[in-house]
Formats: sequence, C-alpha cells, structure tokens
Amino acid sequence: MGEKNWAGNYEYRAQRILQPADLDELREIVTTAPKIRALGSRHSFNDLADTAADVDGVLVSTASLPAGISIDADARTVTVGGGVRYGDLARELQTAGWALHNLASLPHISVAGAIATATHGSGDRNGNLSTAVSGLRILTASGELVSLTRGDTEFAGAAVALGALGVVTDVTLDIRPTFDARQRLFAGVPWEAVLDRFDEVTSAAYSVSLFTTWEEDTVSLAWLKELDGAPTAIGEDFFGAPALTEARHMISTMDVRNTTEQLGVVGPWSERLAHFRFEFTPSNGEEIQSEYLVPRARAVEAIRAVRNLAPVIAPLLQISEIRTVAADDLWLSSAYGTDAVGLHFTWLRDQAGVEAVLPAVEAALLPLGARPHWGKVFVDADGVVPTLYPKLDAFRALADRLDPERRFRNPFLTRLLG
Repeated sequence: MGEKNWAGNYEYRAQRILQPADLDELREIVTTAPKIRALGSRHSFNDLADTAADVDGVLVSTASLPAGISIDADARTVTVGGGVRYGDLARELQTAGWALHNLASLPHISVAGAIATATHGSGDRNGNLSTAVSGLRILTASGELVSLTRGDTEFAGAAVALGALGVVTDVTLDIRPTFDARQRLFAGVPWEAVLDRFDEVTSAAYSVSLFTTWEEDTVSLAWLKELDGAPTAIGEDFFGAPALTEARHMISTMDVRNTTEQLGVVGPWSERLAHFRFEFTPSNGEEIQSEYLVPRARAVEAIRAVRNLAPVIAPLLQISEIRTVAADDLWLSSAYGTDAVGLHFTWLRDQAGVEAVLPAVEAALLPLGARPHWGKVFVDADGVVPTLYPKLDAFRALADRLDPERRFRNPFLTRLLG
C-alpha cells in the first residue's frame, strides 16, 4: 500500500485505508470488513495500529469523523470525538476556561489513540491521559455502540484497550478550571542527586523531565513545569544545576522554536504542559521511540542498569527522557497498580540497529517489572510482557465478548492475547 506511520519506520500492510465522514459510514465499514483497525494520528512506532496483510484488511482513519467537542460545566467533563487531536481540544477548552490535568509531549496525537495506549505526560501525582477518561463509546464489529462509564465493571478494561474492542467514537474526559504554568530548564544535574535524592528531584515541580544520553557525567537537562502561584523551593539552582537563560531543545541539533515557551514565562496550561508547540511539527519524523515504565520502587536500580549500557545504546540514541506517572487501576495501563517511572528512548531511525540493542535494554529492565509503552518499539523475545499485567485474562475475556470473531485482532494483539 505504501502508507507509513508518522516516523516513517513502519509501512502499513493493510490493503486499504478508508476515511469515513460520519458514524453511518464508519458503521458500514466496520460491519463489512473481514479485518479492521482504527488509525489515529499514526504516532505508533510498531504494528499495533495495523491489520493482517493476508486478507482484505482495512484501516479506518478517524481524522474526518465529527469532533463533537461538548463541555458539561456542571459535571466538569468534556465529550469529544475520538479522532480529535489534543492540541485542538486544548485550545477549545482554554477558550472556554477549562483545562485537562496533563498533556503528552506531543499535542498532535489523537485522543482515542493516546488513551488506547496509556500515553502520558509527567508528574509524581499525575496519572496518564487515560486516567482522565470518565466514559467512552465504542463501535463494535457488529455495529453496536457500547457505552461504558467510570464505575462500570468493565470500564477499567476499556479505557486502555489497544483498539481490541472496536472503534472508539467518543470519549468523555474530566476537566478542571484553567490554570497557568511556566517552564524552567536547568543544565547539568549531578547523577548523584538523581540517584540519591530521586523523590526530591521528581517532586520539585508539577512535572519534571530529565534528559540524558546516559554517557554524560551529569544529566544534561532538567525540564520543570511549575504551576503559576504554587510554592517552590527551587530558585536559580536545581540540585546543583544552574538555570538556563536561553531556550533549548532537548536535542541540541533541533530547532528550539518547535518547543513550548521556556525561561519561566507564564502562560496557559495548553501552551506549557506539552513539550512541543501544536503549530509546529516537532521533527521530520527521522526517529524511532521506545519506552519502558518501571515500578517506581525499582526506578533507581533501573537507571543504574541503563547507565551501564551507555556504550551499547549511545551510538543509536538521540536523547532519553526520564519522567514519572502516578498509579492507576486501568487493566492494561503501564502504571496499573504502581507509581511508575518512564525511561524513554528517542533513537535514530535505524530499525535494525534499534532492534539489535533492545534485547540488552529489556534484559536489564523487564526483570524489574518494566512495562513497554504499547505504541513504541519493543522486542519481548521471551514473551515476558503478558505476564506483567495481572488483569490480562479479564481483558482477553472482554475482547472476546465484544469482538467474538476477532475482526479487530491483528498480529500485535495475537502476540499479546493469543
């Protein structure tokens, strides 16, 4: 077919990509295709969003489905079409005086795609984007619209569902009154501070991201997102690292204009919580991403283990980010049952090279309970990942009930669910 994902590292094997304009068109496609998968903003780096190549497999793009952004001020929720991008939603909410609790690094991703994979921002007290979901509607292979709300028995299985249940047409999210934030950057955080005072480091702001290539003598960059007016003990020094006075991209060769405003300039949450500006494409896609969410109790051990691998991974690495996510009860969430620390790798776009070094990374991290991000590249040669999810059997039963013919099942899900 020739169609690729955003990064260009994966070519879809489906026979067709269709782009329905409304629910009726979507239902017609869903009820007639032998194999089908929903396709959002194409920011998955693996075959999660693809379907089988040996049948008339169909990818259905959600980009043209109605946005339907509807705010319920009394309930403090917003209902939005699953194909809407977070950047568009954030602008609408900000204009109306509302906010989400967090955003991912990229505001360009779709709501349904992000929650399906437990995509996250950062912050010790901030759950991933799926934790804001209070309800959703799913169009199943039979053409039935299934509605689930927080508190329903199977809701925790549907909020992070990898597209296995059907096409998510609408999502209802918790919102809060709008707020302002600022971003400050600090260069050269000592590793000793990160390893010996990890909880103090990551709790120093609403969101803390640490950027490294693992081979430096210090953590190259600490990126703090602070709520305007919130008390802070951080002045012009962050655990020995000085505050920067010039804006910086986390990758030194990239254009800093793509990043959201820094240097302590206060602005709305919608223009600060993401790392990248919505109006710019953050890169040309010349990258591959991997991420492993480690139980917080094992985070320092995991960081030490990856530092030992620096000679192996650094030649293929553009940058790594360390950030935190609060625990939740969503069955397939990478933070299910535990506060987690994400170790994110932005690689050069060298698929073979990345896949060659990932076994070493996974040998160090999976025994610590690390769960790979569903939408990024991982190997799991020994089939360890399914054992890391205590509710996987319950999710398998839910998927089999809503999709008994397994028409939304693809090779990725077959590896996970059978």
